[in-house]
Amino acid sequence: MAFVGASRALSAQTKARTVGAARLGLVGLYTGTLLLAALLLFGIQPMFTKRVLPILGGSPAVWSVAMVVFQGLLLAGYAYAHVLTCWLNARAAFATHVLVLLAGFVFLPVSIAAGFGAPPAEAEVPWLIGLFLASIGLPFFALSASAPLLQAWFSRSGDARSADPYFLYRASNAGSFAALIAYPLLVEPWLGLDAQGWLWSAGYALLTCAVVACGIRLDNRPAAQAVVTGVESVLVGPRRRLAWIGLSAVPSGLLVAATAHISTDVAAIPLIWVVPLALYLVSFILAFRPTRDGRSALAHILGSLQVAGAGFVFVGIFLKAPFVLDLAVTLGLLLVNAVIAHRAVYALRPPAARLTEFYLCTSLGGMLGGVFVALIAPRIFSGLYEYPLLVACALACRPGLAAGGPARLVAGLRGGLLLMVGAVGLAGLAAAMQGLAIGLAVLLIGLTLGLVASWRAPARAAFLGAGAGLTCILLQVVTTGEGGQHRSFFGLHRIQDSPDGRFRLLSHGTTIHGAMRLRANDGTPFTGPPEPATYYIPGGPLADVFTVSRRASGSIPAVSVVGLGAGSLACYAKPGEAWTFYEIDPAVIRIARDPRLFRFLSDCAPDARIVQGDARLTLAHDGEKVRVLVIDAFSSDAIPMHLLTAEALDVDLARLDVQGVLALHISNRHFELRHVLARLAAERGLSLLHRADPETEPVERRWRAPSRVALLSRDPAVIREAQALGWHGVTPDLSRRPWTDDYANVLEAMHDRWRIDEKNALP
Repeated sequence: MAFVGASRALSAQTKARTVGAARLGLVGLYTGTLLLAALLLFGIQPMFTKRVLPILGGSPAVWSVAMVVFQGLLLAGYAYAHVLTCWLNARAAFATHVLVLLAGFVFLPVSIAAGFGAPPAEAEVPWLIGLFLASIGLPFFALSASAPLLQAWFSRSGDARSADPYFLYRASNAGSFAALIAYPLLVEPWLGLDAQGWLWSAGYALLTCAVVACGIRLDNRPAAQAVVTGVESVLVGPRRRLAWIGLSAVPSGLLVAATAHISTDVAAIPLIWVVPLALYLVSFILAFRPTRDGRSALAHILGSLQVAGAGFVFVGIFLKAPFVLDLAVTLGLLLVNAVIAHRAVYALRPPAARLTEFYLCTSLGGMLGGVFVALIAPRIFSGLYEYPLLVACALACRPGLAAGGPARLVAGLRGGLLLMVGAVGLAGLAAAMQGLAIGLAVLLIGLTLGLVASWRAPARAAFLGAGAGLTCILLQVVTTGEGGQHRSFFGLHRIQDSPDGRFRLLSHGTTIHGAMRLRANDGTPFTGPPEPATYYIPGGPLADVFTVSRRASGSIPAVSVVGLGAGSLACYAKPGEAWTFYEIDPAVIRIARDPRLFRFLSDCAPDARIVQGDARLTLAHDGEKVRVLVIDAFSSDAIPMHLLTAEALDVDLARLDVQGVLALHISNRHFELRHVLARLAAERGLSLLHRADPETEPVERRWRAPSRVALLSRDPAVIREAQALGWHGVTPDLSRRPWTDDYANVLEAMHDRWRIDEKNALP
C-alpha cells in the first residue's frame, strides 16, 4: 500500500509538473509572439518613414503625419480585433486573421508604392497619408490587431493567468521598446534600407507561423470571468469609454508634439524619433501593472515632477531655455505625463471579457491626440500652442481626478484658485523680465511652489498648473501679432523686430534665417540697400563662395541656391547673372517676396526665379548648367540629411559646369559633417575645403552669426583662390562607409561633433 501511495504521489507530482510546463509553454508562446509582433510593428515605423523622408525635404512634419497614419491603422486593427472577438467564435477568428496576415505578403518586401511621384504643393498631408497606406497599410494593419487578439485568445486558454491577460500588454510594449532602441543603435548603422526591408519581411513570415502556432492551441471556451484584484466589475457606460479615450488622447498628442519640437532643433532622423516614442512605450510598461496602493509615495513624486515640468513649459513660453535643458525637460515631462495618464487608464480597465473594447477606445484616443497635433493644430493655431495646451490638460489626467466625478473637479478648482492666480502672476512677471538671471529666479520660485502644492494638495496643484498654463497661452496669443507668425507643413516661421528695433528677423525654431537692418546704430531709419546679416555677412564663408568663383573664372553666368530664407544671398547678385532659388516651403516664398517684410529679393534680385518643391526633385529635372550651387536648406538647427548623400551629391554635380563650385552650409550644433562630405568628394575626384568662422561676439550685438561652409570643386583655380582666402582642405577618411539614401550613420557624425566640442573646451 505504501508503494501504491508513493506511486500515486509521484504520478500527481509528475502531472503537476507537466501541467505547469504546459502552462509555462503557453505563456511563453503568447509572450514571444507578442514580442515579435511588437518588434515588427515598431521597427517598420522609423524604417519606412526614413525611406519616405527625402521626398518631402526632410521635414519633421513627415514623422508627425506618419504617427497619425500609424495610430489610425492601429485603431483599425483594434476595431477589427474587437469585431472578430465579438462576432466570431475563436476558431473562425483565427482562420480570418491568418488570411489577413497572408494577404499582407502582397506588400512585401517593404518599398514605396508605385505611382507616387512628386508631392503636390500645399497638399502634402493627404498625399503622404495615401503613400503610407498604399505601401505598408495592410501588413501594419494585420500586425496592429495582434496585441488585442492574442490577449483575447489567451483569456480563453484556461491558463491560471487568463482572467487578467493585461500582463501580456506589458510584454508587447517591451518588444516595441526594444525595436525602437535597436533601430538607431544597431540596425540603422549596419544595414541599408533594402536589407532592412528583406529582414523585416522574414520576421513577418516568422510571425505568421507563430500566430498559427497560437491558433492551434486555441479553445472555443468563453473568456475567463474570475474576479481579479484591481479590476472594477462595473457596467461599462459612455462615461467610462470617454475616460478611456480622453486619458489616452493627451499623452499621445504630447508624444507627437514633443517629437516635432525636438526634430525641429536637431534633425528629422530615426534616432530622434524613437527616443520619445520609446519613453511613451515605457510608460505603458510602468503603468500597466498592479500596485497595492495608487496613493503611494511614487505617485506623489510623479505628481510633483508633473507640476514642476509644467511650470517650466509655461514660463518657457516667454523665456527660451538652453537646448540641453529644454530637451531633458521635454523628454522627462513626456514620460511622467504618460505614466500618470496611462496609470489612470489602467485603473479604469474592465474585466477580460471587455478587453478588445478597452483597447479599441484607448487606440481611438491615441489617434485623436495625434490627429489634433499633426493635422488640426497647424490649421487653427498660428503658433505652436498645442504643446503647452496638452501639458495643461495632462495635469487633469491623474487617477483620482479622472474617477472623482464633477464634484471632485469643482472642489479642486475652488481650492486651487489662489495658487492658480499666484502662478499666473509669476508667469506674467517672467514675461516682463528681460534678464536671464531674474527669469531663472522666477522659474525656480514657480517650480518650488509647484512641488510643494503637488505634494500637499494634488487636486489643487493640478488646477493650479492647468489654469496657469492656459493663461500663459492666452497671453502669448494676445501679445503675438498674427502677421508675425507663418505656419506651414514645414514649420513655424516668426517675423519680429530685434529688441533695439535695429533689425527685422526671420526665425524658425532656434535659428535666425535672416536679418534686415531697419535703423542705423543711432536710431535713425536706414534707407540704403539691404545688407546681408547673420550667416550671410560680407566677408563670411558664404560670401566667399561668390568671391572665389569670380576670381577663378570671371563673371558668374548662373547661380542656383537651395533654400530661400529671407532672401539674404540675393544681395550678392550682380547684373547679368541668372539667379534661381529652390524652396520647398510656400510660406517662406511668400515672406521673402513681400517687400514690406524683407527687401533682399525686391531690391537686389527682382528677376530671380523661384522654384517651389523639394530640391532633390526640382534640381534633377532642371537641366540648366550653373557656375555656383549653394545648398543652404537647414530648418531651425536641423540639417536635411537627404541632401548629404551620394545620390544627392550626384544630382548637385550634374548641374555644375566645368568651372563649377558647390557650397554646402553645414552650420549646426549637433553634427560634424565635414568628414561625411570629404568621403563622398574623394569618390568623385573632388577637392573639399572648409571654413568656419569663430564666435567672437554675441550674435545680438550686430546680428552676425558664425557659420561653417564646405566647398567642393574640380577646378584647380577655385581651390587656389579659396585657400588664399583662408579655406582649409579636409583629408577624407577612406575607412568610413559613404552616406547614401540607403545608409547613413548619424551616430558617427554626432560623435565627431562631440570630439570637436570636447577638444575646444580643453584649456
